[in-house]
Amino acid sequence: MSELSTLAAAYADRIEHDLLANILPFWLDHVWDRDQDRFVTHLTNDLQPDTSVERGSLLMARILWTYATAYNLYRKDDYRALADRACRELLEVFADREHGGFIWSVTADGQPLQDRKQTYGQAFAVYALSAYHQATGLPEPLELARSTFRLIEEHCRDREFGGYLEALGREWQPIEDVRLSEVDMNAPKSQNTHLHLLEAYSALLQVWPDNQLRAAHRDLIDTMRQKILNPAVTSLGLFFTEDWKPLSEIISYGHNIEGAWLLTLAARVHEDPRLLSEINQLALALVDETLRSGTDSDGSLFYEGLPDGTKSDPRKDWWPQAEAVIGCIDAFEISGSEHYLQQAFRIWDFIQAHLIDHLHGEWFHTVDASGQPLGSHAKVSFWKCPYHNGRAAFEAVQRLRMGSDLPN
Repeated sequence: MSELSTLAAAYADRIEHDLLANILPFWLDHVWDRDQDRFVTHLTNDLQPDTSVERGSLLMARILWTYATAYNLYRKDDYRALADRACRELLEVFADREHGGFIWSVTADGQPLQDRKQTYGQAFAVYALSAYHQATGLPEPLELARSTFRLIEEHCRDREFGGYLEALGREWQPIEDVRLSEVDMNAPKSQNTHLHLLEAYSALLQVWPDNQLRAAHRDLIDTMRQKILNPAVTSLGLFFTEDWKPLSEIISYGHNIEGAWLLTLAARVHEDPRLLSEINQLALALVDETLRSGTDSDGSLFYEGLPDGTKSDPRKDWWPQAEAVIGCIDAFEISGSEHYLQQAFRIWDFIQAHLIDHLHGEWFHTVDASGQPLGSHAKVSFWKCPYHNGRAAFEAVQRLRMGSDLPN
């Protein structure tokens, strides 16, 4: 076995250990309240719960996806049980029985709060239900994923300018405030929504090879590279008008490297060599530019920057680091260039040194420029979930184990 193969196998073991001994047990032990028969949706870094906060369908869908995928890979009963509970919560609390789809959030006691239909939220429901069906074989999750896909296509798709609208009201009517979160721009279209809709449709295609779905999926790939990509700076734009005029010049390093590997994953579905070649080259360009302009001297990713190289937000959040591990491994698989794999290992070293909470478990949300955790960010919240780091581990372990068979 070559030195690189040995190293790949060692990192696969380290990453899988974090997955099985840290990430997955944390949510089983701390986020399911057995006494109250409900999920804890907000925990501080030192594990203090806040039961008064808004509860979101996004967190529940991401827990469902993570534990359905974990059960599919490891067949552990505890993972299936938590996936079952998350699915029940998603359907009982957030599914709109009258108008279809899923509302965005409820109050602490389960009353509708933000009842709009965020396209991003519908996408993650499709993604999670597809994984749950794949893991369990149950027909109901697949039927609900299919019906949600049809609602997205009927109501959210922009037939005039292409792509998908950011959000609609509970009855699928236009609304003024479509923001995904308080820090996002109130824009009709966003890269983030299109990226994760692409991911959701990729997952649904694995369990339902429908022609309409396949066509919509291919259109999303084209939208990402023709409308959302800014080739002048090799970056995916963030916010757009309905007719695709860019509204922000900020560069999100995490989204660029996440988009790179999700695009290659999507392109492989279509068995089109020309498309795959084009997307592979785009992915490498996105990864190269991210590593050139978005990484610190220790290999970690900054959060956001500007085209002139200024770091508009120099903090280190958990999710861009997780995405960068997979983005670099994917770039290695495309190109065969070892420096991408070495960069993935450097990022994992940063994660292990600074983001994994070796005292209380899971990962910190954010660390500052010196690698110290910011206590103001919760360990579990509306957005802090097991999806990014869990998915990174699932992907990295499988890919690196395959990579351990590299030629000598």
